[in-house]
Amino acid sequence: MNWRNSVVIITLICCLSCKKQQTEAITQSTISIIQAQLDNSSLVEAELLVKASELLNLKIIDFRKKESYLSGHIPDAIQIWRDDIENPTYPYKGMMAKKETIEQLFSKLGIKTSDMLVLYDDKGSCDAARLWWVLKSHGFDNIRILNGGIQAWLAAGGVTSKKVFIYEKTIFTLPTQASKLLITKNELNMLLSSSRPPLLIDTRTYDEYTGKRQKLGAAKAGRIPKSKFLDWAETIDYENTMKFKPLNELEKLYTFFGYGKSDTIITYCHTGVRSAHTTFILTELLGYNNVKNYDGSWSEWSYYDELPFEKDSITVTLQ
Repeated sequence: MNWRNSVVIITLICCLSCKKQQTEAITQSTISIIQAQLDNSSLVEAELLVKASELLNLKIIDFRKKESYLSGHIPDAIQIWRDDIENPTYPYKGMMAKKETIEQLFSKLGIKTSDMLVLYDDKGSCDAARLWWVLKSHGFDNIRILNGGIQAWLAAGGVTSKKVFIYEKTIFTLPTQASKLLITKNELNMLLSSSRPPLLIDTRTYDEYTGKRQKLGAAKAGRIPKSKFLDWAETIDYENTMKFKPLNELEKLYTFFGYGKSDTIITYCHTGVRSAHTTFILTELLGYNNVKNYDGSWSEWSYYDELPFEKDSITVTLQ
């Protein structure tokens, strides 16, 4: 080998080495940026998650029914549904599962206590918000919601898979602390009779609010007295992107009621799912700091004849 060839080879090696170091530096820089964006927001955009799903140590939770999950999901996502996080011991459906139930489920599914969880659904984050609220109520905070759900993922160029990935089992533990986002039936009943009752938002449809419609699982139609109405679906672009509306539009919806960021606000719906979505908006997106979701919601409240209720209409439908 002559000296000219040696110089060329040495130069080529140096260039490849520099390029490799530059690539590694860019990759680490990108990871740091993505991590910072995830750390500073409870709402994740799909474009970011497309990058983060391969670069970061996180778990993606598909909170849809099994058949929807199997038809196509974000690669390596873990499927969980409402029945998995409910307490079946009540005479009505939808009550939040106990701490031990969540810990056993997550351990079985291979979720670590240190994991960041990104939740998504296909209904404008309504179902995902229920899991968010259950985990927050048990003291687990490292949770994000994918804005726009699976629809946004596909629109951002994300691929889907039908493969069910099985993670190695773990030991998942929840913190031992009281929830600030939960209110019980008895606590709510006491607040309603106070001299300055809280803002109570019914997040169901107008027909449910007036008593025209009685959903399956409710003992009767109607609403909790002193409720104000705001359908949860008004907060998202339901007909198009399924994403949350801009913050200024969300602010207008809730400032209309005349309550401040520190005032007590109670949300409820049929089984605490749609109202969990409203709780997410108020606390995570708009900065209200005294919001509680009524877990039992109308399914529980309507079950007890001694509790007061109101209705404006003759019930003409059962569903």
